[in-house]
Amino acid sequence: MSEHFPILIITGRPAAGKSEVIDFLKKADPAERLKRFHIGEFEELDDFVYVWETFEIDDILTKHGKPRLWTDEKYWFREHFIWNLYMERMSLEYRKKVARDPHYHDRKTVLVEFARGGDNGIAEALSYLHEDVLKNAALMYIRVSYEESVRKNRRRARKGQEDSILYHSLPDEKMEFYYKTNDWETLEKKNPNYIEVKGFKIPYAVFENEPEKTLDPALIGQELERVTKKIRSLRK
Repeated sequence: MSEHFPILIITGRPAAGKSEVIDFLKKADPAERLKRFHIGEFEELDDFVYVWETFEIDDILTKHGKPRLWTDEKYWFREHFIWNLYMERMSLEYRKKVARDPHYHDRKTVLVEFARGGDNGIAEALSYLHEDVLKNAALMYIRVSYEESVRKNRRRARKGQEDSILYHSLPDEKMEFYYKTNDWETLEKKNPNYIEVKGFKIPYAVFENEPEKTLDPALIGQELERVTKKIRSLRK
């Protein structure tokens, strides 16, 4: 087994702390990052990039008098499948990376980031990842309550940076509609160590972020080390 994770899926509620953890990893010393957290050189696949692209494409179509494809004028999605399309897009991007470089994972980790709500949201999202992703994946769930997610979502909003991974924010009514519930507790109750997706057993651990740790790099490091140590032990 390599010293670093090939793929680490990072999921949780909006504003749970996913992007802050990734930002912490970006700033970490590479040797320490590998030793403490088992993350090599890494690249990110974040479905928010595709969400924002969807909004931009629909706005361009509106500008030219064409019908919007996926969203209405207030950026509500017209159909549920768009969420799964984003998972397919990330899988495709990953497979292209490996096709271009068969030794890609000799040195690199891929971080796959997304948030999902609903009674089957996380399980459904994972089911749309390609088998090439699932067979190499581990997972970290960042846990906060819905109320904490709303609080942090409001706090991170920066006017003029709505397209930013760190500073995008949802209106409260969309938070409630899309994310008031999620299925993490259901998944966790099935097995405390693995999530089974299409026959693949994905090892996981939970980053506890309430009370909030992601404002303090030292606390991020301590919790991330605990989480990745558990995941690594499950991969042996």
